[in-house]
Amino acid sequence: MFSGCATALITPFKENGELDEDGIRRMVEFQEQEGVDAIVPCGTTGESATLTHKEHLRVIQIVMETKKRAKVFAGAGSNATHEAVHLTRGAKDLGVDGILSISPYYNKPTQNGLFKHYEAIAKVDIPIIVYNVPGRTGQNIAPATIKRLSQVPNIVGVKEASGNLDQIMMILADVRPDFDVISGDDALTLAIMSLGGKGVISVASNIVPGMVTKMVHHAMDGDFAKAREVHYKLLPLFKNLFVETNPIPVKTAMRMLGRPSGAFRLPLCEMEHNNAEVVRRTLADMKLL
Repeated sequence: MFSGCATALITPFKENGELDEDGIRRMVEFQEQEGVDAIVPCGTTGESATLTHKEHLRVIQIVMETKKRAKVFAGAGSNATHEAVHLTRGAKDLGVDGILSISPYYNKPTQNGLFKHYEAIAKVDIPIIVYNVPGRTGQNIAPATIKRLSQVPNIVGVKEASGNLDQIMMILADVRPDFDVISGDDALTLAIMSLGGKGVISVASNIVPGMVTKMVHHAMDGDFAKAREVHYKLLPLFKNLFVETNPIPVKTAMRMLGRPSGAFRLPLCEMEHNNAEVVRRTLADMKLL
C-alpha cells in the first residue's frame, strides 16, 4: 500500500489565523514537482490538534483537488474513537488513498483499548496506517498489539515514531509481509529501511522533498551507499528541525525560505531566538538560503 517518501505537510495559516488555502495549493504543487510519492495532510506536523473538524476536512479537500499524481494519506485520528471514525469517514468521502490514525493521546488506554479503538475505525472501509508516537501520546503501542492489529482488515501499516529500533525490529519480524512499517523519524529512516521498512512520512521533506525522496528511493533500490551519502547531508537538518516542538522549527524554516507558513496557533508559538538561529544556520549551510 505504501512505499517511498511521504511529506507530513504543514498547515499554513494567514496572519489572522485563517487557513491559507492558496498556500496549501502551492505546497502540494511543489511537493509533486519534487517527486514525493505521497502527501499526508492534517497530521501532527499539520497542527491537526488545533484545527476544527470543518477546517480539517477542508485542508484534505484542497489537497485532493490540487494533487495530480501523489497518493494522499490523510491524518484522521483523535483521542475520542467516535471523532476518529467521523474524520475517517469524511476523509474517505473526499477520495483519499488511506488515512493515518494517531493513537489516542492523554487517555492512556490499555493495549486492549488501543486494539478496540483501531478495530472500530477499521470498520470504515479504507486503508489505515496506525501512528505510534509515544513521546506525543503518552502511551506506546506494543509490538504484540501491532501484530494483532496487522490481522485486522483495512489496517495496512504502522508509522513508527517510538525511536526504539529494538521495537521496530520486533514488529518487522512478526507482522505479515505485506504490512507496511514506515519511519516516523527522519533521522532513523535509513536504519529502518535497512531492516525492512518501506519508507518515511517525513517532516524534512516539507523543505527538501527532492533530497529526502532521493535518499528513500536509493534505499528502495538497495543502493545503501548512495542512500547513506544523502542521509549524512541531511542529518543536520533532520536533527535541528526538532530543536523545539514540531512543527515550530519546520514552519519557521519555511518562513525563512519564503514559502507558505504563516502564524502558529496557540499553544504553539514563535521559536526562541537562539533556536531559530540554529535553524537559519542549518539552512544556510545547506545553501538553501
